[in-house]
This record gives sequence, C-alpha cells and structure tokens, in this order.
Amino acid sequence: MKKHGSSVPAEFEGKVDEGFLKKAQDYEIEKSRFAIVSSLFDSIILLLFIFGGLLNIYNSWIASLNLAFIISGWLFFLLLSYAEEIISIPFSLYNTFKIENKYGFNTMTLKLWVSDFFKSLLISTILTSLILFSAFYLIQQSPNYWWLWVWCFILAYSIFIMYISPYVIEPLFNKFTPVEDETLKGRIVNLAEKVGIRASRILKIDASKRSRHTNAYFTGIGRTKRIILYDTLLQNMNHDEIMAVLAHEIGHWKKRHLLKMMVLFEIFSLVGLYLSFKLIQSNFFSILFNISINTLFAKFITLAFLFGIITLPLKPLVNFFIRRHERQADRASYELTGDGVSMVSALIKLSKENLANLYPHPIYVILYYSHPPILERIRYIKGFRA
Repeated sequence: MKKHGSSVPAEFEGKVDEGFLKKAQDYEIEKSRFAIVSSLFDSIILLLFIFGGLLNIYNSWIASLNLAFIISGWLFFLLLSYAEEIISIPFSLYNTFKIENKYGFNTMTLKLWVSDFFKSLLISTILTSLILFSAFYLIQQSPNYWWLWVWCFILAYSIFIMYISPYVIEPLFNKFTPVEDETLKGRIVNLAEKVGIRASRILKIDASKRSRHTNAYFTGIGRTKRIILYDTLLQNMNHDEIMAVLAHEIGHWKKRHLLKMMVLFEIFSLVGLYLSFKLIQSNFFSILFNISINTLFAKFITLAFLFGIITLPLKPLVNFFIRRHERQADRASYELTGDGVSMVSALIKLSKENLANLYPHPIYVILYYSHPPILERIRYIKGFRA
C-alpha cells in the first residue's frame, strides 16, 4: 500500500489525484483500526463475562427468579441482547459522527440516529422474542429432536423475514417513492425481462438522509421483484451506468448467489444445532467455565463463544467465495448489457464517492475484502472486450 500509494493508476488518470489516494488509504486505515478496537473490546467483555464470574452471577440470578422454562430463557437472552446494544452505542456514535463525518459521508443527524436506535431496538425485541419463545417451546416439547425443529423454524423464519422486511420493516426507516424517469424505468423493465424477472415496482429510497454512499438492490421471493435505487445513485450516475450497476445485481440473482449462500448457511446451522445438542449433554462446560447452576441457557452462551473461535478462520474462505461471486456478477453485467465501458465508468465513480482504496494490501484483501479490489475488477471487465 505504501509502495504504490502515491501513483495514480492509468485507469484513474485525470479522475483522481494523489490527494485522493492518500485520503482513501487514510479512510481504510481508520476504519480498520476502529474495527480492530471495537472487536477487541467486545472480546474482552465476553471473556470477562464468561471467565470473570459474571456469567455465574447472571445465571444464578435468572435461576433464582423461579420462572417458567420458556420465560427464563426469553429473559436470559433478551437482557443480554439489551446489554450488547448498550455497549455498542459509543462505538456506533464514534463511527457515524466521527469517522464518517470526517470523510464526508455522514448526513445523519443525532435526532435521526436516536430515532433509528429506538426503532431498531423495538423491532429487535419483537423479532428476538419470537425466536426465543419458539425455540425454547420446541426444546421443551421435543428434548431429543429440538435441534431439528429449531432448524426448521429458523429456515421458515428467515424466509418470512425476507418476505415482510421490504413491506413492513424497511419503510419504518426510509421513504420509498416511485422512480419518475420513464425512460430509465423502461430500460430497467426490459433488462429485468431478459432474465425472466418481473419488476413489480421500481422505487427510489431516500438513502441520502443518512449517508452519501450509493447502492442498488432488489427484493422479493421468486421472479417478481421490487427494484430499489438509492437516490444518491440516481443523482451521481447516468442511465448507462445505472443499468450496469443494476445488471450486476441481477447477475447475482441469475447465478443464484443468494440462494447458494442461504443453503450453505442453513447447512452450517443444522450442523451447529446438532453439535450443540450433543455437547450440552456433557459436563464439559460446567468444568471448563465454572458454571455453578448447570442451565441450558448458560451452556448456549459458552457454545456460542466456542463456535465463534472455531469458525473465525472460515471468514477468509467465505470472503473468497463472495469475491468469486462478485466477479461472476461483473461478467453477467457485461453479458446482459454488452457494455463494459459503462460498468467501468460506474466503478470509477463508486470508487471516488466511497473513497475506495486503490492499492489495498493483498493480505488484507484475503482476510477482509468481500469484493475484489477495484482495480482488479476494472481490469477484469476490460478483459471481456480483449
């Protein structure tokens, strides 16, 4: 990064200067440091909670209330989720009003942040309660096969949330209005029909009230989709560039990337739940974590801690497959539009607007990047025309 950081690549000549390169690198470094500090803090809190005796105290207090099994489980995890939300407040404020402000991205007011926080807390309480009551009911009713029934519930719940979120949850945070540009709408409908998608509505979201970042996505189960464009995208890109970005998102659908990731997640969930079922029957956790009251709830906390450590090395592998999906979506965008020039132009604009680091360290890319570096993507797309 330091070796190449002062040299503007040929693809960006006349579009950015050395000052941009430095600012983009500073932004990534500051975000990375923030992520490390916040993750380290969370890890320390978790270690203190489990090994410092706090889990013992909390577990004993919940048990002393002599509540019904389902109510005890609900209260145990709901209060922990509230504690996690409270701990995250200073980090969220710092990220939004310090880092994002410093680099010109944040447009959110403190009033809006507070409103978002309490809305999210209310929605989280409702949805978390639904999960907890259902899960502990299934555990109580089927002690030997709860792992299978809970997995079935999680699968159904995930599909349910995917369906209702665009209609019930997202409108609580953003305003959705129809895109008024008839020419653009016609092009979007024609592009969607190429792959068998029926665009039920084409909407603009007022994302600019929170951030200057840009995006486009679509929602819906099956072939009927609501296509959502950020207002920042409509403001900063021409029609060809918008079509290229949208074609990239359609490429993800065409290649069934979301479905593949969901299947993978559900497989891991099933394996994890079955392993949990087998492990909680052991006294291993009581000895290792010194839990004085051997409740199922405390065992779940320790299991989550162990699984978190075990699955940590999988993150680079997951990122590898996601980067592969992004390359496939880039190729699909080109195949759908036949226009690599507009996709490259859109990526350059996105890079400038989002302060993308043009020279990330290769190891950092392997560990943390969910998208290929921007120069790699541009050169990959240009190769389609070679």
